[in-house]
Amino acid sequence: MRILLVASAYNSLTQRLHAELRDRGHTVAVERTPDGDAVREAVRRHEPALVLAPLLKAAIPADVWMRHTCLVVHPGPVGDRGPSSLDYAVQEDAGVWGVTVLQAEGEMDAGDVWATANVALPPLAKSDLYRGEVSDAAVTAVLLAVDRFASGTYAPRPQSAGGGRVCARPYVRQEFRRISWADDSTETVLRKLRAADSQPGVLDGLLGGEWFLHGGHPEDRLRGRPGELLATRAGALCRATADGAVWIPELRPRRGTGGRSFKLPATLALGERLPPLPELPAPLGGHRRTWSDIRYREEGPVGVLSFSFPGGAMSTDHCRRLLDAYRVACSRPTSVLVLGAARDFFSNGIHLNVIEAAADPAAESWANINAMDDLVEAVLTTTDRLVVAAVGGNAAAGGVMLALAADEVWCRAGAVLNPHYRLMGLYGSEYWTYSLPRRVGGPMAELLTSQALPLTATAALRQGLVERVVACGPEEFAGEVTRMAARLAPDPATRTRIAAKTAARERDEDLRPLAAYRADELARMRRTFSDPAAPYHRLRRAFVRKEPAGDTRPEEASVAAVTAAC
Repeated sequence: MRILLVASAYNSLTQRLHAELRDRGHTVAVERTPDGDAVREAVRRHEPALVLAPLLKAAIPADVWMRHTCLVVHPGPVGDRGPSSLDYAVQEDAGVWGVTVLQAEGEMDAGDVWATANVALPPLAKSDLYRGEVSDAAVTAVLLAVDRFASGTYAPRPQSAGGGRVCARPYVRQEFRRISWADDSTETVLRKLRAADSQPGVLDGLLGGEWFLHGGHPEDRLRGRPGELLATRAGALCRATADGAVWIPELRPRRGTGGRSFKLPATLALGERLPPLPELPAPLGGHRRTWSDIRYREEGPVGVLSFSFPGGAMSTDHCRRLLDAYRVACSRPTSVLVLGAARDFFSNGIHLNVIEAAADPAAESWANINAMDDLVEAVLTTTDRLVVAAVGGNAAAGGVMLALAADEVWCRAGAVLNPHYRLMGLYGSEYWTYSLPRRVGGPMAELLTSQALPLTATAALRQGLVERVVACGPEEFAGEVTRMAARLAPDPATRTRIAAKTAARERDEDLRPLAAYRADELARMRRTFSDPAAPYHRLRRAFVRKEPAGDTRPEEASVAAVTAAC
């Protein structure tokens, strides 16, 4: 069936539905449609059998939905209406929510229901839930709705048919999100922060300026005067609440500071405004209720090095700290090392926001890509144990290549991979010219990097990018991967593979040294970084600053924009 996806942005859900529907044999076109005229033009050009809107901020024009069946994905249960459905669910700690696929009509979110799916919401950030549990439920509901439409026999149900009440709620404004540091408990503060992540953030006064706070994590030990800044850790701020404290990883100025109005690690955003505060070390192990973007634990012969960086972006500092932790993990007496067993993003490669904020973006781009290469090289040259990349969420560009450096890639069924760099105007590095062809072959590597389309985990398995697809929810993934690794560790075949790794690495090195792959890749990257007219600089700037990148279709937009948060 010919299906047209119309979306205000080619976001995580849009790309997942694009890939899932393609996997099922549908012909799928995607159009970014910021307004009604763009929707009209897209429908006229593609003449679809079905129009599907995974994320649409503008209403579908009446002359379109009266002539074509147009299905809208609403991240709320039947009867819920309004543009901030998931925000309310997280801030009010709903626990159980829903996703509804309904037919477009004159009143927003009021159309007949084609399919619905329930979803459990653990107490996590909105964007994490959107890419995880909500995305899973949306795919279930959309695929059912598409099958029902294709049958030609299904009649959608009015929302009143189930006897439920209609709840229409307005857009959540900052007045509703505002934190009272003197009165709000830690749990209340966390709900407000999580409901605003990753957009729009919670507006707050801090050190004489107005900032949007992004991300919120509990702290179990530090205490202070409500609102007081207590400490820093890996770029994040710890701030006291009425009965405890929270960690805030990122800030965004309300008005551009030095022309900037985008998210950055909190300490970097504050710059010289930040007073002297203790820098706390990251608790790599243990079970403390505190924030750390890198953790390590062991279960018998299995080591698990997990990491979680906001938006999946890895700055120079992120890469270097993760490399240090990786080396520590490799010093431990384990036979299997699991890398990245956490939910949400695995990695999207270099940190475009930090690069854009740098005094010399070209120099920071160069430092960042070299730090990524150092990390990937360490994984590629680990020969004394089996390394498993556990991809619990989406991965793109250098993040995919980081995973491919491992001996095996285990991917959650709901993850989406973008194994390419082209849409950001980059050739790429991270030893991809070695890792990708050795897994999928030269012709397929060329196809994947030139087509620049998202892949489902199932499609990645077929192509040879991953070894296992793990069918579970986001919350279960880390535990399931650890159990799988524990079964793998004592297997005699694992010991045989480890023994053969050194010889295999030496054979590959004799054929062509890893240093040669790196040198060739970086030579092309350096030319791009040092050329002010290179498309990379325009595409990076547009993505980071949320500006138009020119006359581009979704397939021609930046990878980072395509795979970023909700």
